[in-house]
Amino acid sequence: MMLQPSRDIPVFKLYGEGAAWPTPDLLHCESISSRSQRHGWEIDQHRHADLYQLLYVRRGPATLFIEEHCTPVAVPVIQVVPAMCVHGFQFHDSIDGYIITLAAPLVAWLQECLANCPPLLQQPGCYAADAELDALFLAIAREYATPAAGRDVLLRSLMCALVVLLSRQLPQVAASEDRPDRGQPQLVKFSALVEQHYAAHWPVSRYAKQLGVTSAYLNSVCRRLTGHSALQIVHQRQLLEAKRNLIYTVLTVSQIADVLGFAEPAYFIRFFRRLTGVTPRVFRQRGGVVPALPATAAKRHNGGSAPANEHTS
Repeated sequence: MMLQPSRDIPVFKLYGEGAAWPTPDLLHCESISSRSQRHGWEIDQHRHADLYQLLYVRRGPATLFIEEHCTPVAVPVIQVVPAMCVHGFQFHDSIDGYIITLAAPLVAWLQECLANCPPLLQQPGCYAADAELDALFLAIAREYATPAAGRDVLLRSLMCALVVLLSRQLPQVAASEDRPDRGQPQLVKFSALVEQHYAAHWPVSRYAKQLGVTSAYLNSVCRRLTGHSALQIVHQRQLLEAKRNLIYTVLTVSQIADVLGFAEPAYFIRFFRRLTGVTPRVFRQRGGVVPALPATAAKRHNGGSAPANEHTS
């Protein structure tokens, strides 16, 4: 696997997929083989703008490419991959393990709950895996695969335990000395503002003013580091919260529209259908499973803006 210039590194939600976060959950869990075998057991270098990952190599061999470092592994390890960290992997076809992907809101919640623990998820690190950590990964994978009552609470609790146990190894791991992209601090601050105000439907200009930059500069940073405009990032966060409310609450569509700050339920329904291809009601009836968007609709979602009546900008 050849190292690539930073500007050529693609940005994904999940590797090989587009902009949409594929689940109403704030984490995604899958076996390593389920995705890597579709790509010839090699995951090329890429990065995630606002996602954090924990790769658990339960049985190798495997080669981990993290920034400019290449690490062959043959024993059980857990690799932490922070947001914006360039990474890639090569696996043997006998690989056994899991990869957990965490959305930024869940990471923020974990950091708040575990304020007294070292900031494990903010820097790359490779950690030894023991029987206790193995049991936690298996429990998370099992709970994720078989939804039941209390799923969200249990997944958060298991993730708390996993992060706590891993963070106790942190003093043994050297902090990364890599310099971040010059726009990364603004992206981090923008993501935090979006988390606070996505339901207020701020225009991009207001986010830019809060950050002390122009709207053009903010959009430039977002596109360079994530592949999406500032408005699309806000829309993705609003859509994620809409999905979570549809799956995990009994709120009506009108009530969810109100919670998310839409002036009229009709605006919310059009917004949701434009980004998913189905109405909120159909999404709820299908338990969160939606068909893939047609190519034209996907292109419109990735590059388009909201209709004038949808005050989402």
